[in-house]
Amino acid sequence: MPLTLTPRWAFVSRLAAAAALAGLLLAPAIARAVEPMNGAGSSAAHPVYRIWAEQYKKAGGADLAYDPAGSSAGLQRIRSRQVDFGATDVAPKSEDLARDGLVLFPTVITGVVPVVNLPKVDGGRLVLTGEVLARIFAGEVAHWDAPEIRALNPGLALPAKPIAVVVRSDGSGTTYNFSDYLAKVSPAWKQKLGVGTAIKWPAGVVPAKGSKGVVEAVQATPASIGYVDYNYVVENKLKPVALKNAEGAVVEAGPQTFHNALLQSAWMQGGDFTQTLTNLPGRDSWPITMGTFVVMPRVADKPASAMPVIRFFTWAFLHGDDLAKQVNFVRLPTTIQAKSYRAIASIVDRNGAPIGVGALR
Repeated sequence: MPLTLTPRWAFVSRLAAAAALAGLLLAPAIARAVEPMNGAGSSAAHPVYRIWAEQYKKAGGADLAYDPAGSSAGLQRIRSRQVDFGATDVAPKSEDLARDGLVLFPTVITGVVPVVNLPKVDGGRLVLTGEVLARIFAGEVAHWDAPEIRALNPGLALPAKPIAVVVRSDGSGTTYNFSDYLAKVSPAWKQKLGVGTAIKWPAGVVPAKGSKGVVEAVQATPASIGYVDYNYVVENKLKPVALKNAEGAVVEAGPQTFHNALLQSAWMQGGDFTQTLTNLPGRDSWPITMGTFVVMPRVADKPASAMPVIRFFTWAFLHGDDLAKQVNFVRLPTTIQAKSYRAIASIVDRNGAPIGVGALR
Protein backbone atom coordinates (compact mmCIF):
# COMPACT_ATOMS: atom_id res chain seq x y z
CA MET A 1 0.00 0.00 0.00
CA PRO A 2 1.55 3.36 -0.97
CA LEU A 3 2.35 5.86 1.73
CA THR A 4 0.03 8.88 1.83
CA LEU A 5 1.39 12.09 3.32
CA THR A 6 -0.99 14.39 5.15
CA PRO A 7 -0.93 18.18 4.55
CA ARG A 8 1.05 18.80 7.73
CA TRP A 9 4.13 17.42 5.98
CA ALA A 10 4.16 20.54 3.86
CA PHE A 11 5.35 22.42 6.94
CA VAL A 12 8.13 19.99 7.83
CA SER A 13 11.68 20.77 6.76
CA ARG A 14 13.22 18.73 3.98
CA LEU A 15 15.59 16.97 6.37
CA ALA A 16 12.88 16.21 8.92
CA ALA A 17 10.75 14.70 6.20
CA ALA A 18 13.69 12.63 4.99
CA ALA A 19 14.35 11.44 8.53
CA ALA A 20 10.73 10.41 9.03
CA LEU A 21 10.67 8.55 5.73
CA ALA A 22 13.98 6.93 6.58
CA GLY A 23 12.52 5.69 9.84
CA LEU A 24 9.77 3.94 7.95
CA LEU A 25 12.32 2.56 5.53
CA LEU A 26 14.57 1.17 8.25
CA ALA A 27 11.87 -0.50 10.32
CA PRO A 28 11.49 -3.59 8.14
CA ALA A 29 15.25 -3.82 7.61
CA ILE A 30 15.93 -4.34 11.30
CA ALA A 31 13.27 -7.01 11.52
CA ARG A 32 14.75 -9.39 8.93
CA ALA A 33 18.09 -10.71 7.79
CA VAL A 34 19.60 -8.95 4.80
CA GLU A 35 22.48 -9.64 2.42
CA PRO A 36 25.90 -8.26 3.43
CA MET A 37 27.10 -5.04 1.81
CA ASN A 38 30.34 -4.70 -0.13
CA GLY A 39 32.20 -1.41 -0.42
CA ALA A 40 35.71 -0.27 -1.29
CA GLY A 41 37.72 2.90 -1.55
CA SER A 42 38.84 5.68 0.76
CA SER A 43 41.22 4.58 3.50
CA ALA A 44 40.61 7.94 5.19
CA ALA A 45 36.93 7.09 5.66
CA HIS A 46 37.54 3.53 6.82
CA PRO A 47 37.42 4.27 10.57
CA VAL A 48 34.02 5.98 10.40
CA TYR A 49 32.48 3.34 8.14
CA ARG A 50 33.87 0.68 10.46
CA ILE A 51 32.32 2.15 13.62
CA TRP A 52 29.02 2.83 11.84
CA ALA A 53 28.94 -0.75 10.57
CA GLU A 54 29.65 -2.20 14.01
CA GLN A 55 26.76 -0.32 15.60
CA TYR A 56 24.43 -0.87 12.65
CA LYS A 57 24.96 -4.62 12.93
CA LYS A 58 24.09 -4.45 16.63
CA ALA A 59 20.84 -2.74 15.63
CA GLY A 60 20.02 -5.69 13.36
CA GLY A 61 21.38 -4.34 10.09
CA ALA A 62 23.47 -6.00 7.42
CA ASP A 63 27.18 -6.77 7.67
CA LEU A 64 29.60 -4.50 5.81
CA ALA A 65 32.68 -5.85 4.06
CA TYR A 66 34.79 -2.77 3.28
CA ASP A 67 38.18 -2.73 1.57
CA PRO A 68 40.13 0.52 2.27
CA ALA A 69 41.95 0.20 -1.03
CA GLY A 70 42.11 3.95 -1.74
CA SER A 71 39.86 6.37 -3.58
CA SER A 72 41.10 5.46 -7.05
CA ALA A 73 40.36 1.78 -6.47
CA GLY A 74 36.95 2.62 -5.00
CA LEU A 75 35.94 4.57 -8.10
CA GLN A 76 37.29 1.90 -10.42
CA ARG A 77 35.38 -0.87 -8.67
CA ILE A 78 32.05 0.95 -8.60
CA ARG A 79 32.41 1.90 -12.27
CA SER A 80 32.86 -1.78 -13.10
CA ARG A 81 30.09 -2.69 -10.61
CA GLN A 82 32.38 -4.95 -8.57
CA VAL A 83 31.04 -3.53 -5.28
CA ASP A 84 27.74 -2.16 -3.97
CA PHE A 85 29.30 1.24 -3.31
CA GLY A 86 32.56 3.05 -3.86
CA ALA A 87 34.07 5.51 -1.41
CA THR A 88 36.25 8.42 -2.47
CA ASP A 89 37.76 11.59 -1.06
CA VAL A 90 37.61 13.16 -4.52
CA ALA A 91 34.23 14.07 -6.00
CA PRO A 92 34.09 13.14 -9.70
CA LYS A 93 32.85 15.82 -12.06
CA SER A 94 29.13 15.90 -12.82
CA GLU A 95 29.72 14.86 -16.42
CA ASP A 96 31.78 11.86 -15.29
CA LEU A 97 29.06 10.76 -12.87
CA ALA A 98 26.47 11.06 -15.64
CA ARG A 99 28.64 9.12 -18.09
CA ASP A 100 29.14 6.28 -15.61
CA GLY A 101 25.53 6.29 -14.36
CA LEU A 102 26.50 7.12 -10.79
CA VAL A 103 25.11 9.19 -7.95
CA LEU A 104 27.35 10.80 -5.33
CA PHE A 105 26.73 12.07 -1.81
CA PRO A 106 29.06 13.28 0.98
CA THR A 107 29.15 11.48 4.32
CA VAL A 108 31.57 13.24 6.73
CA ILE A 109 34.35 15.83 6.87
CA THR A 110 37.96 15.37 7.92
CA GLY A 111 41.34 16.92 7.16
CA VAL A 112 44.78 16.07 5.80
CA VAL A 113 47.55 16.71 8.31
CA PRO A 114 51.33 16.83 7.85
CA VAL A 115 52.99 14.74 10.58
CA VAL A 116 56.63 14.46 11.67
CA ASN A 117 58.91 12.12 13.53
CA LEU A 118 61.12 14.60 15.42
CA PRO A 119 61.72 13.36 18.97
CA LYS A 120 62.60 16.80 20.42
CA VAL A 121 59.66 18.62 18.82
CA ASP A 122 56.24 18.31 20.42
CA GLY A 123 53.15 17.87 18.28
CA GLY A 124 51.77 21.17 17.01
CA ARG A 125 54.89 23.18 17.81
CA LEU A 126 56.45 22.95 14.36
CA VAL A 127 54.91 25.61 12.11
CA LEU A 128 55.07 25.57 8.32
CA THR A 129 53.54 27.56 5.51
CA GLY A 130 52.00 25.91 2.48
CA GLU A 131 54.83 27.18 0.29
CA VAL A 132 57.54 25.68 2.52
CA LEU A 133 55.56 22.45 2.79
CA ALA A 134 55.41 22.30 -1.01
CA ARG A 135 59.17 22.82 -1.28
CA ILE A 136 59.80 20.04 1.26
CA PHE A 137 57.68 17.52 -0.66
CA ALA A 138 59.21 18.68 -3.96
CA GLY A 139 62.67 17.90 -2.56
CA GLU A 140 63.81 21.54 -2.63
CA VAL A 141 64.10 21.98 1.16
CA ALA A 142 66.11 18.97 2.19
CA HIS A 143 67.23 19.53 5.83
CA TRP A 144 65.30 20.25 9.00
CA ASP A 145 67.53 23.17 9.92
CA ALA A 146 67.03 24.88 6.53
CA PRO A 147 66.68 28.69 6.79
CA GLU A 148 63.06 28.58 5.60
CA ILE A 149 62.05 26.27 8.46
CA ARG A 150 64.15 28.04 11.10
CA ALA A 151 62.61 31.41 10.18
CA LEU A 152 59.13 30.03 10.93
CA ASN A 153 60.24 28.35 14.17
CA PRO A 154 62.57 30.64 16.15
CA GLY A 155 63.85 28.98 19.29
CA LEU A 156 62.76 25.49 18.25
CA ALA A 157 65.46 22.80 18.41
CA LEU A 158 65.59 21.63 14.81
CA PRO A 159 68.01 18.80 13.98
CA ALA A 160 70.65 19.21 11.27
CA LYS A 161 69.36 16.07 9.55
CA PRO A 162 68.06 15.30 6.07
CA ILE A 163 64.26 15.29 5.79
CA ALA A 164 62.83 11.85 4.95
CA VAL A 165 59.66 12.47 2.94
CA VAL A 166 56.94 9.78 3.24
CA VAL A 167 54.28 9.71 0.50
CA ARG A 168 51.38 7.56 -0.65
CA SER A 169 52.32 5.04 -3.33
CA ASP A 170 48.72 4.15 -4.24
CA GLY A 171 45.98 6.24 -5.85
CA SER A 172 44.69 8.29 -2.96
CA GLY A 173 42.06 10.95 -2.30
CA THR A 174 44.27 12.13 0.55
CA THR A 175 47.05 12.75 -1.97
CA TYR A 176 44.60 14.55 -4.25
CA ASN A 177 43.50 16.98 -1.53
CA PHE A 178 47.07 17.45 -0.27
CA SER A 179 48.38 18.22 -3.77
CA ASP A 180 45.34 20.41 -4.49
CA TYR A 181 46.28 22.56 -1.49
CA LEU A 182 49.95 22.74 -2.47
CA ALA A 183 49.03 23.73 -6.03
CA LYS A 184 46.90 26.59 -4.69
CA VAL A 185 49.68 28.03 -2.55
CA SER A 186 52.69 27.26 -4.74
CA PRO A 187 52.78 28.11 -8.46
CA ALA A 188 55.97 26.06 -8.76
CA TRP A 189 54.22 22.98 -7.35
CA LYS A 190 51.26 23.47 -9.69
CA GLN A 191 53.56 23.65 -12.70
CA LYS A 192 55.97 20.83 -11.82
CA LEU A 193 53.95 18.26 -9.85
CA GLY A 194 50.33 19.29 -10.25
CA VAL A 195 47.20 17.80 -8.68
CA GLY A 196 46.15 14.17 -8.71
CA THR A 197 45.39 11.01 -6.77
CA ALA A 198 48.89 9.89 -7.74
CA ILE A 199 51.89 12.22 -8.06
CA LYS A 200 55.21 11.65 -9.84
CA TRP A 201 57.24 12.25 -6.71
CA PRO A 202 60.90 13.30 -6.82
CA ALA A 203 63.58 10.69 -6.28
CA GLY A 204 64.39 9.69 -2.73
CA VAL A 205 60.91 9.70 -1.17
CA VAL A 206 59.71 6.87 1.07
CA PRO A 207 56.62 5.29 -0.57
CA ALA A 208 53.89 3.75 1.57
CA LYS A 209 50.59 2.10 0.69
CA GLY A 210 47.43 3.38 2.34
CA SER A 211 47.00 5.64 5.35
CA LYS A 212 48.10 2.80 7.61
CA GLY A 213 51.29 2.42 5.60
CA VAL A 214 52.12 6.12 5.93
CA VAL A 215 51.59 5.95 9.69
CA GLU A 216 53.92 2.97 10.01
CA ALA A 217 56.57 4.52 7.75
CA VAL A 218 56.62 7.82 9.66
CA GLN A 219 56.81 6.02 12.98
CA ALA A 220 59.69 3.87 11.75
CA THR A 221 61.68 6.67 10.07
CA PRO A 222 63.46 9.28 12.23
CA ALA A 223 63.47 12.84 10.88
CA SER A 224 60.56 12.03 8.57
CA ILE A 225 57.51 13.97 7.45
CA GLY A 226 54.35 12.54 5.87
CA TYR A 227 50.71 13.42 5.40
CA VAL A 228 47.76 11.47 6.72
CA ASP A 229 44.12 11.90 7.66
CA TYR A 230 43.37 13.45 11.03
CA ASN A 231 41.78 10.42 12.66
CA TYR A 232 44.99 8.44 12.06
CA VAL A 233 46.94 11.23 13.75
CA VAL A 234 44.83 10.94 16.88
CA GLU A 235 44.59 7.14 16.96
CA ASN A 236 48.33 6.66 16.49
CA LYS A 237 49.49 9.61 18.61
CA LEU A 238 51.45 11.14 15.75
CA LYS A 239 53.00 14.61 15.90
CA PRO A 240 51.00 17.03 13.73
CA VAL A 241 52.39 20.16 12.08
CA ALA A 242 50.64 23.52 12.55
CA LEU A 243 50.09 25.51 9.35
CA LYS A 244 49.64 29.13 8.39
CA ASN A 245 46.30 29.36 6.62
CA ALA A 246 44.98 31.67 3.91
CA GLU A 247 44.56 34.48 6.47
CA GLY A 248 48.15 34.09 7.71
CA ALA A 249 46.98 32.70 11.06
CA VAL A 250 48.69 29.67 12.62
CA VAL A 251 46.12 26.91 13.09
CA GLU A 252 46.15 23.31 14.24
CA ALA A 253 44.12 20.51 12.70
CA GLY A 254 40.96 19.43 14.49
CA PRO A 255 37.20 19.01 14.13
CA GLN A 256 36.51 22.69 14.88
CA THR A 257 39.00 24.05 12.33
CA PHE A 258 37.61 21.58 9.74
CA HIS A 259 34.09 22.81 10.51
CA ASN A 260 35.23 26.42 10.22
CA ALA A 261 36.60 25.75 6.74
CA LEU A 262 33.42 23.99 5.67
CA LEU A 263 31.35 27.05 6.62
CA GLN A 264 33.38 29.10 4.12
CA SER A 265 32.92 26.65 1.26
CA ALA A 266 30.83 26.30 -1.89
CA TRP A 267 29.26 23.28 -0.20
CA MET A 268 27.42 25.59 2.17
CA GLN A 269 26.89 28.46 -0.24
CA GLY A 270 25.68 26.55 -3.29
CA GLY A 271 25.77 22.83 -2.65
CA ASP A 272 28.62 22.22 -5.09
CA PHE A 273 30.38 19.14 -3.75
CA THR A 274 32.89 19.04 -6.61
CA GLN A 275 34.75 22.00 -5.05
CA THR A 276 37.55 21.01 -2.70
CA LEU A 277 37.74 22.40 0.84
CA THR A 278 41.40 23.46 0.69
CA ASN A 279 42.93 26.91 1.35
CA LEU A 280 39.59 28.48 2.24
CA PRO A 281 39.31 31.86 3.98
CA GLY A 282 38.64 32.27 7.67
CA ARG A 283 41.10 32.98 10.45
CA ASP A 284 40.31 29.67 12.18
CA SER A 285 40.02 27.45 9.07
CA TRP A 286 42.27 24.41 8.59
CA PRO A 287 43.75 24.80 5.10
CA ILE A 288 43.67 21.11 4.06
CA THR A 289 40.12 20.21 5.03
CA MET A 290 38.46 17.53 2.89
CA GLY A 291 35.15 15.73 2.50
CA THR A 292 34.63 12.07 1.79
CA PHE A 293 31.92 10.63 -0.45
CA VAL A 294 29.95 7.54 -1.38
CA VAL A 295 29.26 6.69 -5.02
CA MET A 296 26.48 4.30 -6.09
CA PRO A 297 24.79 3.36 -9.38
CA ARG A 298 21.85 5.66 -10.14
CA VAL A 299 20.05 2.68 -11.69
CA ALA A 300 20.26 -0.35 -9.42
CA ASP A 301 20.46 -3.51 -11.53
CA LYS A 302 20.09 -5.47 -8.31
CA PRO A 303 17.80 -3.54 -5.92
CA ALA A 304 18.28 -6.28 -3.32
CA SER A 305 21.98 -5.31 -3.15
CA ALA A 306 21.38 -1.56 -3.24
CA MET A 307 18.74 -1.52 -0.51
CA PRO A 308 21.05 -2.58 2.35
CA VAL A 309 23.48 0.22 1.41
CA ILE A 310 20.67 2.79 1.27
CA ARG A 311 19.42 1.65 4.67
CA PHE A 312 22.92 1.70 6.13
CA PHE A 313 23.76 5.26 5.15
CA THR A 314 20.27 6.48 6.02
CA TRP A 315 20.73 4.95 9.47
CA ALA A 316 24.19 6.52 9.73
CA PHE A 317 22.88 10.02 9.00
CA LEU A 318 20.17 9.57 11.64
CA HIS A 319 22.19 7.82 14.34
CA GLY A 320 25.87 8.16 13.46
CA ASP A 321 26.81 11.72 14.46
CA ASP A 322 28.19 10.81 17.88
CA LEU A 323 29.92 7.75 16.43
CA ALA A 324 31.62 9.91 13.80
CA LYS A 325 32.79 12.25 16.54
CA GLN A 326 34.28 9.31 18.46
CA VAL A 327 36.63 8.63 15.55
CA ASN A 328 37.40 12.34 15.03
CA PHE A 329 35.26 13.13 11.98
CA VAL A 330 32.93 16.10 11.55
CA ARG A 331 29.24 15.47 10.86
CA LEU A 332 27.66 17.07 7.84
CA PRO A 333 25.63 20.17 8.62
CA THR A 334 21.89 19.54 8.47
CA THR A 335 21.46 21.37 5.16
CA ILE A 336 24.11 19.18 3.52
CA GLN A 337 22.67 15.99 5.01
CA ALA A 338 19.39 16.98 3.34
CA LYS A 339 21.20 17.14 -0.01
CA SER A 340 22.62 13.67 0.65
CA TYR A 341 19.10 12.36 1.28
CA ARG A 342 18.00 13.89 -2.01
CA ALA A 343 20.81 12.06 -3.84
CA ILE A 344 19.95 8.76 -2.14
CA ALA A 345 16.28 9.25 -3.04
CA SER A 346 17.19 9.54 -6.74
CA ILE A 347 18.30 5.88 -6.99
CA VAL A 348 15.86 3.81 -9.09
CA ASP A 349 15.49 0.27 -10.43
CA ARG A 350 15.79 -0.69 -14.12
CA ASN A 351 12.15 0.24 -14.69
CA GLY A 352 12.74 3.75 -13.32
CA ALA A 353 10.85 3.08 -10.11
CA PRO A 354 12.39 4.71 -7.01
CA ILE A 355 13.77 2.40 -4.35
CA GLY A 356 14.62 3.11 -0.75
CA VAL A 357 13.65 6.52 0.59
CA GLY A 358 12.64 7.63 -2.89
CA ALA A 359 9.96 4.95 -3.04
CA LEU A 360 8.20 6.54 -0.06
CA ARG A 361 7.88 10.05 -1.46
